[in-house]
Amino acid sequence: MPDSQDQPPARRGHTPEEFNDSYSGTPPWDIGRPQPPFQALADAGELHGKVLDAGCGTGEHTMMAALLGLDATGIDAAPAAIARAEGKARERGVAVRFLVHNALRLAGLGTKFDSVLDCGLFHVFNDADRGAYVESLKAAVRQGGRYFMLCFSDRQPGDYGPRRVSQAEIRASFAGGWRVDSIEAATISTLLEYPDVQGWLARVTRTE
Repeated sequence: MPDSQDQPPARRGHTPEEFNDSYSGTPPWDIGRPQPPFQALADAGELHGKVLDAGCGTGEHTMMAALLGLDATGIDAAPAAIARAEGKARERGVAVRFLVHNALRLAGLGTKFDSVLDCGLFHVFNDADRGAYVESLKAAVRQGGRYFMLCFSDRQPGDYGPRRVSQAEIRASFAGGWRVDSIEAATISTLLEYPDVQGWLARVTRTE
């Protein structure tokens, strides 16, 4: 993502250090509220049980789940993001847990989750790490649990920003031990001059 909100998101920020540095300001994906597609999931009652927000940033979706009365945990590899998330939770009086943690090592959390939220994490991984991430999710999602993912779409024109993701890539990534329930066109809100980018909203269930 770019350092300036006046420029399109560049192909950068793929390491924890780069993501952490982006929080020296306000990164363009940190809109200060839940993404509308995820808020709609919450409003429709699709989240339940123990909730994990993977790559939580400053915690808007984690707190959204907690305000539903759910047991919510947010993780991010960027300490600066977690510090901001904890500050927001204190200011708002929301009971929630935030941890600096690597999403490729979810087994280390020692918890099985019923619902996982992923806004903008899946699309930053290269092929090898994407496979490792899905394996990591298997260790953290109980059978019957659901994974909800909002990612950059190959419908987005141009070549700036995170790697484009196709529906076929999503289905291939979750071909073993999962069921892809739906993939819908969605928009991702940003603080950029052009505020909405094209995304996919995927619902995936752990089957085994």
